[in-house]
Amino acid sequence: MRDKIMSRWSTYEPFHVPFNGYKIADIVITSHAQNRWSERVEDEKGGIEHICSFLWNKLKYGGIQPYYANEKDVYLIDEDLVMVSEFVEIKDEIDIAGNPLHKMIVVTFLGRVSQDIQLRDLKAYYSWLRHSRRMTLVKNGRKKR
Repeated sequence: MRDKIMSRWSTYEPFHVPFNGYKIADIVITSHAQNRWSERVEDEKGGIEHICSFLWNKLKYGGIQPYYANEKDVYLIDEDLVMVSEFVEIKDEIDIAGNPLHKMIVVTFLGRVSQDIQLRDLKAYYSWLRHSRRMTLVKNGRKKR
């Protein structure tokens, strides 16, 4: 998902967006993220092109911020949508200054904070998920005996 249009011929326009210490040149959407997008964000527009263009525009105009200051995995889009992503260096691609370029791999979309109140504190949400899964496993283990 790169900008392909140049305003003038023979001019260098950067095709990366600086974000959180990375230079994003490409966006990859996992199938899990695409499924979560259609379940939790938008039902009608769930194509990879739509999701990538949405994220690319949010990256360009500063609509994505880290959820926590110290962590570099969970991000907040427009202070509402929670996204989990990873960053990987692209081999053999550098910018004009010689710095490495990165691709953003979107792992999943957790949902909207405005719709799911539990997402306001992710640490408590994850501990609740772990506890509920553990209790389900314990209950299922008891049934098999």
